Amino acid sequence: MAIEKVDLTRVKPYGDTLNDGMMQFSFTLPIPHGDEADEAARRLAKKMGLAEPSVVHSEDLGIGYTFFVVYGKCEHTINYEEIEVPKVDMDVMSKSEVEDFIKENIKRDIVIVGACTGTDAHTVGIDAIMNMKGYDGHYGLERYKMIEAHNLGSQVPNEELVAKAIELNADAILVSQVVTQKDVHIPNLTELVELLEAEGIRDKVVLTCGGPRISHELAKELGYDAGFSRGSFANHVATFVVNEIVERKLV
Repeated sequence: MAIEKVDLTRVKPYGDTLNDGMMQFSFTLPIPHGDEADEAARRLAKKMGLAEPSVVHSEDLGIGYTFFVVYGKCEHTINYEEIEVPKVDMDVMSKSEVEDFIKENIKRDIVIVGACTGTDAHTVGIDAIMNMKGYDGHYGLERYKMIEAHNLGSQVPNEELVAKAIELNADAILVSQVVTQKDVHIPNLTELVELLEAEGIRDKVVLTCGGPRISHELAKELGYDAGFSRGSFANHVATFVVNEIVERKLV
């Protein structure tokens, strides 16, 4: 059977057949569970532009809230070929390649300090990058030769992170932000940049941040050198940091 060619200038959701537009999504409404709630969800989906919307599942969440799963057909298309997303532009090195690069170009151990800052108590991101065992087969920075990695953990005040970076004469600072409800990460990340500038060391360190809703574009807008999102590992961060140290002559 011949496979139908996808037109990348007119991409639509795929369900059972190419370009059928079928979508499944979920949401919660602050209304009591029942037939009226299902109809409200269906009408909302229709107002959102979905054709033939249907509620395939609804669940009472209690206290007048209902959770829905809705199917519908999307009539819109996207031109995939015109999309350009800002990314960290680099040839990613392996752990051993990073170690060799440091030995040949920096010629000393580099110090990297990382933390999950503010009120954020989730360490999964910073641990995946920094802890020795790493994540998904990718060793963390603590296992790298010629990298002195300091993981300060979670709920670290920005002032404490800056003080530690100054104490250790850090070459790079890594910040993880997992909790992003109501964009709480934005003022927290901005505050760190302002503190580094006030201490006169912003230009002396490589500053990166990462998390599920962190993009390279957002990181640059907030004053960081790079941002890393899902799918990033220690070697991605290390590659950027060591290249930035050399390019900015921070050796």
